[in-house]
Amino acid sequence: MNELNVLRRTLLKGGCAASVVAFAASAGLLVPGRALAAQWNKAAFESKSIADALKGLGAAGVTDSKEILIKAPDIAENGSMIPVEVTSQIADTQSISILAEKNPLPLLAVFEFAEGAQGYVSTRIKMGQTSSVRVVVKAGGKYYNAAREIKVTIGGCGG
Repeated sequence: MNELNVLRRTLLKGGCAASVVAFAASAGLLVPGRALAAQWNKAAFESKSIADALKGLGAAGVTDSKEILIKAPDIAENGSMIPVEVTSQIADTQSISILAEKNPLPLLAVFEFAEGAQGYVSTRIKMGQTSSVRVVVKAGGKYYNAAREIKVTIGGCGG
């Protein structure tokens, strides 16, 4: 009998919580996806060159930095899934952008960080051919960059 009471209480708590969330959503207090999603930067993502992508990001005057660490394989057997880790040791990192120079659309990803967040990203990228992967970090209103070449044996962008 005790187990039934625990089960009943759990179901009642869950039902009440679901009702509150449903009410908040119907009242317009909760809008799924909009709160955490950054605005889409169409110009930067549709750029066909590194220079245009950087311009779309607003990254004028990029400075080389040794405080950006890129961990990726030297040779990627399959260009459709290349693991990449980026760590920014630059104080006040606001965003990390990943670009592949020889991709048809070079800007692969942009990650934005809340104030005080650690500048670290782990993701998988797609490359059509051997190319330099460039990472651009925005920190304190300035832009920094580092690059690393990744050799691709089987292309992932239609190759």
